[in-house]
Amino acid sequence: MTTASQSLTTLHESLLSERAAGIKQSAVRDVFELSLDPSLVSLAGGNPFLQLLPLEKIGEMAQRIIVEQGPEALQYGSGLGTPELRAQIIDVMAAEGITNVGIEDVVVTNGSQSAQDMACKVFCNPGDTVLCEDPTYVGALNTFEAYQVTARPVGTDENGLIPSALRERIAELRAAGERIKFLYTIPNFNNPSGITLAAERRQEIVEICREAGILILEDNPYGMLRYEGTPAPTLRSLDPENVIYMGSFSKIFAPGLRIGWAAVPTHLFRRFYLAGEAVALCPPTLNQMIISAYLNEHDWKGQISKYNDLYRSRRDAMLAALAKYLPAGVTHTHPEGGFFIWLTLPEGIDTYALLQQGVKAGVIFIPGAAFSPSGEASNKLRLAFCSVDEETIAEGVRRLSLLLEQAIASNQG
Repeated sequence: MTTASQSLTTLHESLLSERAAGIKQSAVRDVFELSLDPSLVSLAGGNPFLQLLPLEKIGEMAQRIIVEQGPEALQYGSGLGTPELRAQIIDVMAAEGITNVGIEDVVVTNGSQSAQDMACKVFCNPGDTVLCEDPTYVGALNTFEAYQVTARPVGTDENGLIPSALRERIAELRAAGERIKFLYTIPNFNNPSGITLAAERRQEIVEICREAGILILEDNPYGMLRYEGTPAPTLRSLDPENVIYMGSFSKIFAPGLRIGWAAVPTHLFRRFYLAGEAVALCPPTLNQMIISAYLNEHDWKGQISKYNDLYRSRRDAMLAALAKYLPAGVTHTHPEGGFFIWLTLPEGIDTYALLQQGVKAGVIFIPGAAFSPSGEASNKLRLAFCSVDEETIAEGVRRLSLLLEQAIASNQG
């Protein structure tokens, strides 16, 4: 780099906002490039298995839309989303037991990630606090960080958020003068842990937040991908006035279309959707029309059933491989649905440090520190089973287990 370039770089860095200075690339993105190496078994990415979709049929839908409705499909659209898709989203939510939402409360977003951004923009000032599970979705943590919001973890166990821990955390943080704006939660098949919030806790969680004057952001991209057990009521269905519900077509259809939605309490709706419109103007019309055609012309519920059969088989293959190969001292979750299994290693082992060794061993995963609001070293890691066949899963777990054996031996020594 020339002296002039260095000077310009220094100048531009001095112009950066505090917000920009805090934005960093996540470990998930760090691993993404590695996952493209065919010599490695990737148990890292939470990608749906799109080969199961009727791709030729979807291609015909897209072609027909462009030929017959091109001027509309390729034009600017409403910041709220197309009326047809918003009405269909009502039906999608009804399939999960949410029947207390009207079309006037639904805004289409550029993926549910955009809805998280909109919520922070509307409700959070720098220095505010949000509550979350630990671990939680890395994309949400990145959004909180970008808006200079402090994410505070709430105690959890194998049944999700602990209501008493939530009460205590709220009292503790308020006593310290912190301004708590909302609870961000993934109650169904948490990313990354796979844990589901127990049905008997949900009403109490809703009541605690309402009494404390704290909103709930319910993120539910995996809710329909259940492989065992009984569905629990969504938080939105329990309290439509204090819960913002975020849904997505990324896991039940196609993430590349970047379409999600938010069901927002009526009194908050206008501010919420205007926050999104200010950034993206409108969600892509063509993509919305493709999704509408898919929902109208394809058995989308049957498609989800096919996904559930496939993912159940892959989850079971990973659980079997973990039972066969994992060394003593390593535990894992047993998800009832979703994409992920969460491993806990003995204390003192940093899974981020293990990642490069994993590359050498021919297997990659996501280190646990990426999913923690603390940002501290973690003895946990995330495995994904959704996009890998059963044989490859078994081989990946075998390679990983050899690596973990070595790490545990070194840790003990």
